Amino acid sequence: MDDTRRASPLERLVEAVETRADEEVSDSLGAVRTASAEDRKQALRELRGLADDRPTAFESFLPAVTPFLTDDDRAVRLLTAKALVAVAAAAPDAATPAVPALAERLADEEEFYYVRARSAEALGYVALEHPDAVASPDVLADLRVGLSFDEPEVKRKLAKALECVALGDPGRLRHRVSALVEHLDDRDELVRYHLCTAIAAVGCDAPDSLGAGRSALSARLADENAFVRGRAAEALGLLARERGEPVMAPDSAFGAESDEATAFVAERVRFLRASGDGDDSDSPADGVGTLAGVRDTTADAVAEITSPDADGECPHCGVELPEGAPPMCPSCGVPY
Repeated sequence: MDDTRRASPLERLVEAVETRADEEVSDSLGAVRTASAEDRKQALRELRGLADDRPTAFESFLPAVTPFLTDDDRAVRLLTAKALVAVAAAAPDAATPAVPALAERLADEEEFYYVRARSAEALGYVALEHPDAVASPDVLADLRVGLSFDEPEVKRKLAKALECVALGDPGRLRHRVSALVEHLDDRDELVRYHLCTAIAAVGCDAPDSLGAGRSALSARLADENAFVRGRAAEALGLLARERGEPVMAPDSAFGAESDEATAFVAERVRFLRASGDGDDSDSPADGVGTLAGVRDTTADAVAEITSPDADGECPHCGVELPEGAPPMCPSCGVPY
């Protein structure tokens, strides 16, 4: 008598992932959808690990993943969104078919805000390489409108997604600069940075379109964050070079707390001053004022902004961080 126990859907999924039997993952996921909540969550954790190791594998079974974005369990939906973020960041081609499902999560005001935030982030990563797939009027409206009222964690991802759209195709936001600059005074420095970067990217393609944001960008030259000041200076430099109208850059704009931040802001303030003087004899340092330069420096700038301060403050909300605590702010709950 054969008493071999039939493997559960989760066990079959784990085996398929481990043996790289990608064609079997889809069938296993279909069966997992009716399994217990704990099994569904564990299945998505397996997929999250696979997204880190072999993101391109998702090309063969992505349609079986996206239904979990509407799972009854909030944790399952969040794990799914996180897995898709990892796929989109490393292999945007593989994540592109998930754009409609991600856009639905973003547009659902009743959705858990972390799910909406991760959905926006995944959409942004896809937009870097495939802006046509993401930058529909409806999605752009959802990204922009949410800046006015969403939770801080969501606003950061919305601003980041808009930045990605601009870096992927600056023309998509050419006529939305006046709407973006309305949020350049947001309390969150990451929101300010991402939006300044989006505007600078637009300026690389259509500098005259930044005219509507000149006053708001000029105010950011006094921003407390050096990277925000640098991006604002870069955008203003592009506008000044286009119009031949100098923009005052105070000496205080140069100040920064780290060598990386000092170099970042100094290069861009010099670019602004040279642009206003009509001096274009020298090439900008490190591609300042070019779309490629903006793309190449954004990740490092964000890493600097989000690194814990030397005095032990949360980079997101400023609360003092307890020594030896887990890497998550006790006040705003955001990892650091």
